Amino acid sequence: MQGGARRRGAGQVAKFHAPEIVLGPGAFDEVGPATAGLGMRRPLVVSDRCLQQTPWFGMLLERLAGAGLEAASYVDVSPNPRAGEVASAFDAYKAHDADGLVALGGGSVIDAAKGVAVLASNGGHILEYEGIDRARLPLPPLVAVPTTAGSGADVSQFCIINDAARRTKVTIIGRSLVPDLSVSDPTLLSTVPPEVTAQVGMDVLTHCVEAYVSLAHGAMTDSLALESIRSVWTHLERLVDDPADEVAANEMSLASLRAGMAFTNAILGATHAMSHPVGGHCDAPHGAINAVLLPHVIRYNAEVCADGFVDLAEAIGVPADGDARTVADRLADAVSGLGARVGMPESLQPLGVRAEDLDRLTTHALADSCMTTNPRRPESAAIRDLYAAAL
Repeated sequence: MQGGARRRGAGQVAKFHAPEIVLGPGAFDEVGPATAGLGMRRPLVVSDRCLQQTPWFGMLLERLAGAGLEAASYVDVSPNPRAGEVASAFDAYKAHDADGLVALGGGSVIDAAKGVAVLASNGGHILEYEGIDRARLPLPPLVAVPTTAGSGADVSQFCIINDAARRTKVTIIGRSLVPDLSVSDPTLLSTVPPEVTAQVGMDVLTHCVEAYVSLAHGAMTDSLALESIRSVWTHLERLVDDPADEVAANEMSLASLRAGMAFTNAILGATHAMSHPVGGHCDAPHGAINAVLLPHVIRYNAEVCADGFVDLAEAIGVPADGDARTVADRLADAVSGLGARVGMPESLQPLGVRAEDLDRLTTHALADSCMTTNPRRPESAAIRDLYAAAL
């Protein structure tokens, strides 16, 4: 079977959401005029302490000032951003009398900025917006400047916030959460630590796989997912080994964009639904959790959508001869192999998960919005068994 031979999505009517995108080496220079072009005059820059120490933070403020903008900043965003940090950033937004946001960072920073945007127009507490389309009023303008090639938050309608009290992550989804503009410059990837590049790269891979077999997939999302997974397979290891590899950085930047547009329109599946509770419970890196869980979920979902995994296997050069279930197993093994080569853990135990956690993790996973588009209908016992197998 040739990749795409099933002609998935043919004849379907689908909507496709994407922001304006400025991409490529040198795109960062456009952030000032692009921000001003959205009508902002007093933006709040949301970032984190690590990025504050890189050249990019100061350069961003210079470019905003050069465009005649009066910017303030909030930099106390953690990996897996907490609801309390969103509230504090919103306080900074109000204190500055801001009229929009610029997010400089990875998925955590961009998600925190989305949370501020929700509160700026809708009020309340960010955890009140868990679920789909709960933020009813239009959001202030948001410019996303990703500094990692992985989360896809700069083009997605997802916002993931850590609920510290319940020790889980809350998934907020809505079309208004798609940033107005993504400024995607692969030059910014040169300062990312290799372990972070590996983690977010495995997140891109997971986006590709889950979007392709999602119940909400379509012709556009299929093509984006296949093109993205080819780039990840060819270039992730190169970028982990050499952050200065400009070709690999450009390809991974494009892969992140493509996968982001695929999953924000097709949504995701059980891997992300299971990953979010682990991230909230253990405060572990999202991409590393996905790298552990994805092979198990591929084998689980192959019961109902093995043909989709054949297409994905062919796209990355995994032998596709034999029956589809066998090919799906090969794909799962190949994903595990890539994870091992870029330094991902082999199980959930090094990330802090224990056997006594599985029941509560299962409960939260089944309630996650990403589970609604998983191709196989999940049952509590099966999800718990997947967690157990990943320990």
